[in-house]
Amino acid sequence: MHRTHISNALALAVVLMFAAGVTLACGGGTAPEAPGTTAGASAGDGSISELMQARGLTEADVQAALKTYMPTGKKDSYYIFASGGHSGQMLVIGVPSMRILKVVGVFTPEPWQGYGYGDQTDHLLMQGARDGKMLTWGDTHHPALSETGGDYDGQFVFINDKANARVAVINLKDFVTTQIVASELIENDHGATFVTPNTEYVVEAAQYPAPLGGKYAPIENWADNYRGAVIFWKFDRDKGRILPEKSFAVEVPPYMQDIADAGKLASDGFVFVNSIDTEMAWGGNAEGNPPLESGASQNDMDYLHIINWKAAEKVAAAGKTETIADMRVIRLQTAIDEGILHFVGEPKSPHGVDVSPDGKSIVICGKLDTHATVYDIDKIKGLIESKTFAGNDGFGVPILPFKDSIRGQVELGLGPLHSQFGANGEVYSSLFIESAVVKWSLADLAVIEKIPVHYNIGHLLAAEGDTVQPDGNYVVAMNKWALDRFADVGPLLPQNFQLIDTSGAKMQLLYDMPIPLGEPHYAQMIKADKLHPIIAYQPAGVNPLTHEEDPFRVEGGKERIERKPDGVHVYMTAIRSHFKPDIIRVKEGERVHLHITNIEQAHDATHGFSVGSYNINVSLEPGEHANISFVADRAGVYPMYCTEFCSALHLEMMGYFLVEPSGSGGKTASNKTVLTPTAEETSS
Repeated sequence: MHRTHISNALALAVVLMFAAGVTLACGGGTAPEAPGTTAGASAGDGSISELMQARGLTEADVQAALKTYMPTGKKDSYYIFASGGHSGQMLVIGVPSMRILKVVGVFTPEPWQGYGYGDQTDHLLMQGARDGKMLTWGDTHHPALSETGGDYDGQFVFINDKANARVAVINLKDFVTTQIVASELIENDHGATFVTPNTEYVVEAAQYPAPLGGKYAPIENWADNYRGAVIFWKFDRDKGRILPEKSFAVEVPPYMQDIADAGKLASDGFVFVNSIDTEMAWGGNAEGNPPLESGASQNDMDYLHIINWKAAEKVAAAGKTETIADMRVIRLQTAIDEGILHFVGEPKSPHGVDVSPDGKSIVICGKLDTHATVYDIDKIKGLIESKTFAGNDGFGVPILPFKDSIRGQVELGLGPLHSQFGANGEVYSSLFIESAVVKWSLADLAVIEKIPVHYNIGHLLAAEGDTVQPDGNYVVAMNKWALDRFADVGPLLPQNFQLIDTSGAKMQLLYDMPIPLGEPHYAQMIKADKLHPIIAYQPAGVNPLTHEEDPFRVEGGKERIERKPDGVHVYMTAIRSHFKPDIIRVKEGERVHLHITNIEQAHDATHGFSVGSYNINVSLEPGEHANISFVADRAGVYPMYCTEFCSALHLEMMGYFLVEPSGSGGKTASNKTVLTPTAEETSS
């Protein structure tokens, strides 16, 4: 639909250009700059031709601008959900405009949303604690949208924290993180998060081997004591929650497991996990050993892990597990005996593993190989059923014969990493060393086209490009380096997302987007009409973590302060332009429980609430309820105010938190203080 609008706008622009008597560059060349102008200069109220001349723009530049321009009030056709890398967050980006729409707080406190600054989100972050310690940063890598029948359904998105082996659930009703789970079975992850076709499970695979359950063993005992694991987190869609008690893991050998993908359609029931370092090198370059990157790159083949998760589910249900760190674990020997785990060789240092839309092909790209290797699921199933093996690895895992498992290979270029699928049987793969995206035919195993990107591309994404129904139209190159792309900001440069139009006969680079808050890894692009976010929590008083009315919600006219055995409870409302009560009196050392409801229902009528010097800051979207508990451990007078500009009298939306020194005889709240309605509230 939006393509028609783009074409009409482009035609109009071109007509205007020719009407102005401009000769447009036909080969994508650069028009000469006008004297005294730069590429960023403005031509004032000039014509399109004058604008082009003043800024040194070509017809291709104008075409790209029209394809990405989103007029005020218009909305994008797609959402991107991108990992935020070291920020620990998740980015929401519109396409084709490439505008950042939201930064979702996930594993790291996020001040604007009040995430992790005093309310129930503190407890949420504690869900992901390890050894009882709250972690305040994460390294997000791979978002996974929930699926129904292998297609995005727009209900939830999951994301992992590679550094600390955590998985988060984000509800797409309001783009809010509602759950964080962590198993101390593993220390880190990378093959996460990926979902099975109906989101029965969220898959999390460890990357760097370690003794399971957080135990210690000398690194020299690698083969005996170090292991990996693939966790299958059970997801309850109705509750919107992962159920740890119904989850299980499969133990795997101490190779470094990498990216994962779940089978679909023809390959439904399987999960595929890459691995590197089948050499079991562990470094020690200051102790006389080869550096890890050398030791882990000796073998010509590593192992694609083929896990039959439906068989594993039955084995776990039958109780053939051992509990380690509160997780049911199918031990390695059991996985072998029950036919759950098989290997097949994959060319040197593989990274991307991507299942085709029909589920028949598994595409593997190797960092140190110039090819993409296409595995055939029917051949793999046949070899497993007939027990046709080339041998076993050192741990007894059966290995399928490589040549009998593949359909073929295609030479792509230097440093192939990841692949996504188009709407017409094409595949798009990233070439890290070559800094390019290559388009190739899955049917013919032949390269069609390449386009350079800037620079050192890692992941790439296509519109619904990892589902059963890819949408086509766009690919985004997620580049690690941004040399010469943007204005200089010192030695730490942003990452660079480049939007590529794939709808025509040739790929066209449209837009460079700087990402300034971390190094994103994977991302997914979903059609916007699949999402149906709310505009307010209804009725007022909803807890966004549960999407249920909070038991402490406050109705207008029922504001009060109560003293209870566990502390002072303040039942407060927020509405333009005041908090009620706006004076809170407590004694030093008392525990304070603030229960605040934004009783507004108007779209975008968000309030903030902060208490200076107490590190308390929450965001209250329309209808949202927040609970804040803390100890008033410092005597003094502390202003509290609305941090979100909400009305002309925003500055007046404030009050005082009065903490009287212990032992003083000052005025404090009685056991119950009922507040009289204002004239405004009485009239309403």
